[in-house]
Order: sequence, then structure tokens, then C-alpha cells
Amino acid sequence: MNHHDILKNLPYSKPFLFVDGLIDVNENRAKGYFTFQEDSDFYKGHFEGNPVTPGVILTECCAQIGLVCLGLFLLGDHDFSELKIGMSSSEMEFSLPVYPNEKVIVTSEKIYFRFNKLKCKVKMHNEKGELVCKGVLAGMLKNIDNG
Repeated sequence: MNHHDILKNLPYSKPFLFVDGLIDVNENRAKGYFTFQEDSDFYKGHFEGNPVTPGVILTECCAQIGLVCLGLFLLGDHDFSELKIGMSSSEMEFSLPVYPNEKVIVTSEKIYFRFNKLKCKVKMHNEKGELVCKGVLAGMLKNIDNG
């Protein structure tokens, strides 16, 4: 499965799509990027006069790139019309804020993928290469044609 196929099969759409592109995906890792647009609804009132991207949105961005994109690659060539995804655990540490119009790069390393559960170490960096957040995420990916 190539980058285009993975992006095409993501089960998200705007305004809840937090993947602009993929840099690399293989059986052990994924790397992708996203730019947080200043007109996104979650900036309204968070924080008044100094908008900052909420941590739950940063976590979701890490999950979409680090878990779901990697998971689609690992599942291989399937009909993803019946794909079911759910996050099962997250443990994130936040180091720096992300402001409107900032581009971030997310990398993930597979810890394991078995019984449809994927667990990964994820890191998010800003364009300056500074660590924004890191953690461990796990989720379930199940497709009707893979049991």
C-alpha cells in the first residue's frame, strides 16, 4: 500500500482530518505532517487572544498519523469500507504549544501489532525541530475482511 492509498482510505474528513501528507511508512514506522489552520473552530476561545492548539487535538493528530496510517499499511491491500478504529490507550507528555498556522511532523515507531491491536511510540516536532509532545498510543483496527 502506497502513501496515496493510505491517505485515500483514512476514515476522516475535514474538519477532523489531521493528516496533510506522509513522508514515510513501512512495517515499523510512520512519518507524516499537518499544518493547523488558524480558522479551525477549536481555536475560538482557546485561549482568548492567544489561541493554542488543544492537547487532545495534538494527540488526535499523532493518532491519525502514528496509529491509523501505520495500521492501514500493516493491514495491507483490503477493502476498507468496513474499517473500524478505536483508540484504546494514550499517555502523552506535552513540551511546547502549537499555534495557528504551525506545521508539525509526527513520527511513530511500532511497539507491536497483534490481534488487531497496534501500539506505538509517537513524537511530534515543530518545523524548528523542537519536540512538541511524545507518548505511547494504542488502538484497535479491524476490517470486516480480516476477521
